[in-house]
Amino acid sequence: MEKGYVQIYTGNGKGKTTASLGLSLRAAGAGLKVYIAQFMKQGRYSELKALERFNDLITIEQFGTGKFTVGKPTNEDIAAGGRCLEAIRQALISAAYDVVVMEEAAVAEKFGVISTDDILEMIKIKPEKTELVITGRGASEQLIAAADLVTEMREIKHYFQEGVQARLGIEN
Repeated sequence: MEKGYVQIYTGNGKGKTTASLGLSLRAAGAGLKVYIAQFMKQGRYSELKALERFNDLITIEQFGTGKFTVGKPTNEDIAAGGRCLEAIRQALISAAYDVVVMEEAAVAEKFGVISTDDILEMIKIKPEKTELVITGRGASEQLIAAADLVTEMREIKHYFQEGVQARLGIEN
């Protein structure tokens, strides 16, 4: 790529992670190297199993404790967020990846696991040719202003409201 941009997928609707993973898959299909760092996530989700098939081009790491979802993060959650930021920093400065995904970074920012300045620093150090993708509900106005492309997923209707739980292979 001649130029990499900063993309944000935010909003209260479903599809932010799916969009970033779809972009990652497309990039790998074109022979690009992808690094995905997941803030606040821990677990063996179906998409991770699928992405293992592309481990020569897609690297994915989780930095969550597996416990935090709402409220105030613990020191352990904040430390995990710091480790995630450092991994992203190393991925960016290495220039070894064409695409870097900061999965759930906006949520980590919203709950104080990391700061807005932390994310803006990643944007600042991003190599010119690297695409940086940031996902998560509630992206701040500062992040939106710093991005080149912002997509808001807006929930209009969701079967979860009718009691349908996450389904294997669809939501999980």
